[in-house]
Amino acid sequence: MRVPSVACLGLTLGLLAATGTPAYAGEEAQLIDTINVYRSQAQRCGGEASLELPPLNSDTRLALSPEGTRDLQQAMTRAAYPMVNVQAISLSGPRDAKAAMKAIEESFCQVVLDPQFVDIGVSQEGRDWRIVLARPLLSGRLGDWQAEGQKLLQEINAARNLPRQCGGQPYPAAPALAWNATLAGVAANHTRAMANQNFFDHIDRDGRTPGDRAELAGYLYRQIGENIAAGRDTARKVVDGWLASPGHCATLMNADFSELGAAYAVDPKSDAGIYWTGLFGTPQ
Repeated sequence: MRVPSVACLGLTLGLLAATGTPAYAGEEAQLIDTINVYRSQAQRCGGEASLELPPLNSDTRLALSPEGTRDLQQAMTRAAYPMVNVQAISLSGPRDAKAAMKAIEESFCQVVLDPQFVDIGVSQEGRDWRIVLARPLLSGRLGDWQAEGQKLLQEINAARNLPRQCGGQPYPAAPALAWNATLAGVAANHTRAMANQNFFDHIDRDGRTPGDRAELAGYLYRQIGENIAAGRDTARKVVDGWLASPGHCATLMNADFSELGAAYAVDPKSDAGIYWTGLFGTPQ
């Protein structure tokens, strides 16, 4: 197998969105599914452990030909994809999706485990592959962090109202969560820290866990849980991503939680641009 390569491009463009793209099939669809399974579990990559991440959305606008696509900016313009950041992985040699995934794990785990990316496109011509991961421009017109936190609460409660499977584990419908202002403040502080300090983790730069932060704010709890998200620009997209991720889904559907605080923060200088925190609690 020849040495694979990666190309990167980061810029801000104002482009028209394309509509009505067909679905993937065959080995290309299999590779997207395999990458998403890989992202759904904590992985060792570059000497560090990754977080469990929501699946990437397949977008055929990102299915660029493995051959002859040298200018990513021009390719994104032609595809009418509203891009902020994109990375393209080129592989030459893998005979199928399984072999392509092995090469990605060996050489490009940091790319496919980057939480900023939201969409993915894959194209294959013989043994040549092109995998494109991208973050689109923010399209939603967001209110202040408290208004959007309340929207996140509404989306979460709508999801909890129905029984569902989280990674094959059945969960019954759960009672609605109540808004808690203390948890909301803790969520807002952590979200701003992630955006302004350009990191994505449950552990903050001072080494504090979600429980530590809640306790410092005076929230006395029997149970605490936290979901975070990056790169998604509406509460609905955030919750859809969490529901498609087994661990996030399990937290969201946990009937032991009774309260929630949530927030988002934006920093254009950060990798992901936009970050969200949903802090779940059960008071003492």
